[in-house]
Amino acid sequence: MKTKLTVIVDNIPDGELQGEWGLSILVEYGNKKILLDTGSTDLFAENLQKLGFDIKGIDYGVLSHAHYDHANGIPRFFQENSKAKFYMRESVAPDCYHMGWFSKKYIGIPKNLITDYSDRIHLVRGDYELCDGVYLIPHKTARLAWIGRSEMMYRKNDHGTKPDDFSHEQSLVLDTDTGLVILNSCSHGGAVNIINEVQRTFPNKHVYALVGGLHLFNKRDREVERTAESISRTGINQIYTGHCTKDRAYEIMKAEFGNRIHQFKVGMVMEF
Repeated sequence: MKTKLTVIVDNIPDGELQGEWGLSILVEYGNKKILLDTGSTDLFAENLQKLGFDIKGIDYGVLSHAHYDHANGIPRFFQENSKAKFYMRESVAPDCYHMGWFSKKYIGIPKNLITDYSDRIHLVRGDYELCDGVYLIPHKTARLAWIGRSEMMYRKNDHGTKPDDFSHEQSLVLDTDTGLVILNSCSHGGAVNIINEVQRTFPNKHVYALVGGLHLFNKRDREVERTAESISRTGINQIYTGHCTKDRAYEIMKAEFGNRIHQFKVGMVMEF
């Protein structure tokens, strides 16, 4: 299926298109329009309008994971679009925190989002077919909580807190004319894990591209280099990245991938 992706929100602005810490991507897949995430504020709605898109015409919303910089614009989306539901993992809840030695910061979705908009939110489990050729794929890699612990990301429950295992994170997978395209906005569960999860889910299809943040902004140079080497060994053709990858890690990865890696900016278009 002919596919076009447009970056609606990213850290890097372009001209009159403003940026912010967050991500939002509009997917045009055949005659369907899918909005992946909404960034940190209502900026996504302004940029959609400036780019010539009608928010009312979007057919589906997808939340990549339960963090504020991807979910805070959802109430604005529901105000302006009366038909589309937002598809989230069933484990999504307002319970995500970043916890340092002497600090605790809430980094989750708007606190009342699920209760206030229960009729507009669809919670999914397992592999889910959103529409023909479009899939929502959860993590299938065991023991991801060690990543949550190392990132100081935790989820709160009735008994205290536990390291985030990113069961609230999902990949939006598109079956395109060039192969499978994976969209995972922050890749908290690990980019290589995500690619391998999708390859195992669709063993007879080739994964052509990974689109999204790689959460490398806080990693040391050698760790970024190892990540780039590991991704390269998967045989993936193209990487399109931004947001939580940031400039330093992007430049390190470019040394490995050359013209096979591309940096987001607001308004950037990708076609497959």
